[in-house]
Amino acid sequence: MGTSGGVVSVKSVGKSDVLTNAQGKTLYTANVEKGGKIMCTSGCTSIWMPADGSASQAKTAAADLNLKVGVVKRPDGTDQLTLNGQPLYSFTQEGPGKLAGNGAMDAFNGTQFTWSAATTGGTQAASTSGSNSNSSSGGGSTYPGY
Repeated sequence: MGTSGGVVSVKSVGKSDVLTNAQGKTLYTANVEKGGKIMCTSGCTSIWMPADGSASQAKTAAADLNLKVGVVKRPDGTDQLTLNGQPLYSFTQEGPGKLAGNGAMDAFNGTQFTWSAATTGGTQAASTSGSNSNSSSGGGSTYPGY
């Protein structure tokens, strides 16, 4: 497996093959976002950055990686990459080749999120550290130690 138009790649991180963005950062999905439903907006996107990409980039990634990569329109009108219909995000508080956000939990605007690294097998990546549990009353979360 390799890159696809520079927008999505597969890298071995820890004990899992995860999807990464062009900067090598792990891509994540949120448990509450299925079928292209966007729940991570406003303050959430300051922690979880939407993975931008065009329909043609998604098509190339899908063909190159043999995965169901697509796009969904965000509420602001931008295109966001998806895997199996779930929007993809990078975790702003980790660098390339890390899984710090895997298993993280937080809440934004009254919605509880649990984040999982996007893998080639469609299952959650093996955790490289303990569970990260963080919550907020609405605007965002803090992740001490990242």
